Amino acid sequence: MATPSGALDAVTIELGASSQIGLTVVLMVIMFAVALALKVEHFRFLRTEPKRFWVGVGAQLIGLPLLTLGLAFLLQPPPSVALGMIVVACCPGGNVSNLLTHVAKGETALSVSLTATSSVAAAIATPVSIVFWSGLYPPTSTLLRDIQLDTLPFVVQLILILAVPLAAGMAVAEKAPRIASRIRPWLIGFGLAVIAALILNGVITYWDVVIGVGLQVVPVVILHNALAFGLGAGLALAAGLPGPAARAITFETGIQNAGLGLLILLSQFDGLGGAAVVTSFWSIWHLFAGAMLAGAIRFFLARRALKLSPGK
Repeated sequence: MATPSGALDAVTIELGASSQIGLTVVLMVIMFAVALALKVEHFRFLRTEPKRFWVGVGAQLIGLPLLTLGLAFLLQPPPSVALGMIVVACCPGGNVSNLLTHVAKGETALSVSLTATSSVAAAIATPVSIVFWSGLYPPTSTLLRDIQLDTLPFVVQLILILAVPLAAGMAVAEKAPRIASRIRPWLIGFGLAVIAALILNGVITYWDVVIGVGLQVVPVVILHNALAFGLGAGLALAAGLPGPAARAITFETGIQNAGLGLLILLSQFDGLGGAAVVTSFWSIWHLFAGAMLAGAIRFFLARRALKLSPGK
């Protein structure tokens, strides 16, 4: 895949110090809001159904980044696009996966457990994984050197940014569950509004660049997301898990919190153009693709049930 004269790699989203601080605060607010819904009971699958739990965790934390690395070597996109793909793959699962699993008649409790686990693990796994997997692909490794990313301070700083609000949110959820349930929707809404505003502003500001490279980035994101769904389903079926569990792992692997990735890129990576485009489009596309997949699965299951019903 040819790089369009390095157009995406050359674009950076300039942010002042106050804007970067603001985005960091938003990032912490989102992690705090996510943690407000986490409960000890969400991790019970580790004890009761360890096989299902570890297949799901492995698909998210190892399988998807490894798949992404292979896809980058195969397609050879611009380095900043590859970085965006890796950042998305290293983000925790999104809560939308729980709803889509329910629609697809999957094992919703397992989905919730995996989302909770990936959210907690993200405090350490996301920054470490971004640095690790980016370092294994030479173009992104060179790109990080070019922007003079100091990996150790980056990892430590991002762990603190993610871990502190995560721990605080879980503490509030444990000690004051009523308060947690009341404020969480408002905080989630605030975070989503900021992410939507960032995407809209980026599209308007860099419209010429987006149009110029859109035909290159869009197919990559669609293929990447489709393979993520396929990876979750394939690993679950290969492990011999039943249909409902397989559907839960499918959506947990294909639905990633790309909005979180966008905030990380803007606040920590100087808003690299290609990476920002990938995470922005993924934030929109995975919802559409996930909804279509969930609807198709539900339709298929309903048709099968009709065929198996007595007298039909």
